Amino acid sequence: MKNFLALLFLFPLFSSAQDTCGLKRNTDPFSHQKKISTGFIPFLVNGSPLSISVEGTNAEIDFFLWFTGGSKCFDDASTIQINYEGDRLKANFKNSGSMNCEGAFHITFRNTPATASNLQRLTDRKVASFRINGPNKSITDVVFSADQKKQLMKMASCVVREAKLIPK
Repeated sequence: MKNFLALLFLFPLFSSAQDTCGLKRNTDPFSHQKKISTGFIPFLVNGSPLSISVEGTNAEIDFFLWFTGGSKCFDDASTIQINYEGDRLKANFKNSGSMNCEGAFHITFRNTPATASNLQRLTDRKVASFRINGPNKSITDVVFSADQKKQLMKMASCVVREAKLIPK
């Protein structure tokens, strides 16, 4: 009876070790690489719909921002400024996707054994806002709510952690 009670008290420790990320695992039909993804998670920011997906392979981590409300154009010269909560720290990246007017913007990082500092910052700190500079000096500002900040940080940390385990 004592052993049963001891197991009963230890059960919550084991249940928290389970995967709470809900990542989708599949294989790319063309490259046959294993992939993990959060899938597109809808965000409503500044009254506009935005979907974000974080995808990882053994070679790279891709943040895919898709502005689904209206047509937004981005090209290879488009940039994004990421502002973090609680400090004046900012990070700037170029669009790694192709030129499009469907509202698709990509930020890609290499998936290496030692996580790059810019990528690590996305997993450790809450993102307060984005400022995207598109063609013709168009600016798109995105400000996240407290819950959205937590969700974005969780998405990034889950994919970065699990992508390291994908076999080469």
